Amino acid sequence: MSVFASKGYDDHEAVLFYNDTTSGLKAIIAVHDTTLGPSLGGTRMWPYASDDEALEDVLRLSRGMTFKSALAGLNLGGGKSVIIANSHKDKSEALFKAFGKAVDSLNGQYIAAEDVGIGVSDLEIARQVTPHISGISEGNVGNPSPATAWGVFNGLKAAVHYRLKREDLSGVTVAVQGLGQVGYGLCRHLKDAGAQLVVADIYDQSVNRAVQELGAKAVSVKDILSQDVDVLAPCALGAILNDDTIPTLKAKVVAGAANNQLAESKHGAMLRNRNILYAPDYAINAGGIIIISHEGPLFDRKSAMDQVAGIYNTALRIFERADQDNRPTAEVADMLAMERIASVKAKKAESSKMKLTG
Repeated sequence: MSVFASKGYDDHEAVLFYNDTTSGLKAIIAVHDTTLGPSLGGTRMWPYASDDEALEDVLRLSRGMTFKSALAGLNLGGGKSVIIANSHKDKSEALFKAFGKAVDSLNGQYIAAEDVGIGVSDLEIARQVTPHISGISEGNVGNPSPATAWGVFNGLKAAVHYRLKREDLSGVTVAVQGLGQVGYGLCRHLKDAGAQLVVADIYDQSVNRAVQELGAKAVSVKDILSQDVDVLAPCALGAILNDDTIPTLKAKVVAGAANNQLAESKHGAMLRNRNILYAPDYAINAGGIIIISHEGPLFDRKSAMDQVAGIYNTALRIFERADQDNRPTAEVADMLAMERIASVKAKKAESSKMKLTG
C-alpha cells in the first residue's frame, strides 16, 4: 500500500494508521487541510474488503470535508477517519477508547464526529479519553444526522426548483438509495412535503419501515438507481455515479446525502451532458458540520438549523454559476471552495510577511 500513489491522495497534511491488538481496533485518520481551522470530520465504521479500499475512502472523504467546510463558510478544515470493522457486531467499549486515544494523539488537529456505522453513544465512550470529539450530548448538539437530512432536503428542493421549475415537492417522485439515519430523515421530510418515495436498502428492516410508515415503494438495491423518477437521492456509500450507472439514469436531478458520489471528476461532465442536474454532495450534505460548528453552552438549535436551511441558496448559486460558465456543477463547487481556501492562505502569508519585516 502506498499512500502517495493512491488515487485519493491530494497533498494531505497527515495520514495515520492505528492498530490496537487488545481491542481489535484498525483505523485510519486522514487530515487533508487545516488552512481554515482544525480538521473536523466523521468517523465511518465499515467492513472494508481491503486496507487499500479503506485508505482510498478516507482520503476522498477527508478532501471532501475540506471543501464542505470551505463552501459552508466555516472556519474548519477537512479530516476523516475510518474504523475497519462491522458496526453490527464488532463494537466494544475497549475499541472506542482505543479510537479515542488515536484521535487524542493528534492534539486537536483532527476532531471526530459521527458517520456511517457510528452513533453518539460510541463517540461518548471515545470522549472519555479525548476532548477532540464533536456531535455528542456534551456540546448540546447530539446526533448531527437530523441536520444533515434537513440540509440535503433543502438542497434537493433547490435542485427541483432550478431544474423542474417547481415551487414545491408535491407529487415529485424521489428514489432514495440508503435508509440510514440521514436517508430515513430525508424520506420523512420528503413525505411531509408531498413527494412520492421509492426506496432501497441492504437491510430489509429499514425498507419495511419506510413502506409501512411513509408509504414508500420498495425496489431492489440493484434497481434503485435506474428508476423512472424525477429525483435520485443517493444516501449510501460513494462512487455510485460512474461509467456503468450514469447511462442508466432516468432521473432529471441527482441530490443526495452520500459522500463522493462521483466515481471520478469526469462523471460530473457526463451528468451535465445528459442534462441531469447534479447537486454536489458536499455542498448539500453540510448540515451536520454546520450544526456542530454551533455547539457549546450557548447552543441555539433554531439558529443553527436556519443556517443549515441556507444550503438552498448555496445550491442555487452553484447551479446558476455552472450554467453561466457552462461547467459541471461539481467543478463549480470545487472552484468556489478553493477560492476561499486560497484567499485565506494568501492573507496568512501576507500576515507572516508583515511580522517578519516589522
